[in-house]
Amino acid sequence: MPKEQIEELILKMVKEGVPEAKIGLILRDKHAIPSVKSVLGTSLSLFLKKKEALPEYPDDLLNLIKKAVRVRNHLKISKKDVHNKVKLLHIESKIHRLVKYYTNSGRLSSDWRYNPEKAALLVK
Repeated sequence: MPKEQIEELILKMVKEGVPEAKIGLILRDKHAIPSVKSVLGTSLSLFLKKKEALPEYPDDLLNLIKKAVRVRNHLKISKKDVHNKVKLLHIESKIHRLVKYYTNSGRLSSDWRYNPEKAALLVK
């Protein structure tokens, strides 16, 4: 496939709401493109940043926030579930580490903080 056609395909998938990781898998499995970087010359996230099609929040961070919201809702019902209380701490620790990484790399604004109440609204 020519480079322009691959770029159009990527932008079409982004507009449909397909996450970055899935775009790479789809290109590999359905279109026989083993590496986006070898075709485009840059990584997929840099390409999307140049085309201003990068989502506001990274997919891995959103997935962890969704998980934390689900566990928090479970803990409202099951107050004695000690195991999941500990796991919620682990999930939120991962979220804090990712936020630190993404603020240092410039993907998130420097004043962005994780707040469980606001996170539930962000996910919905």
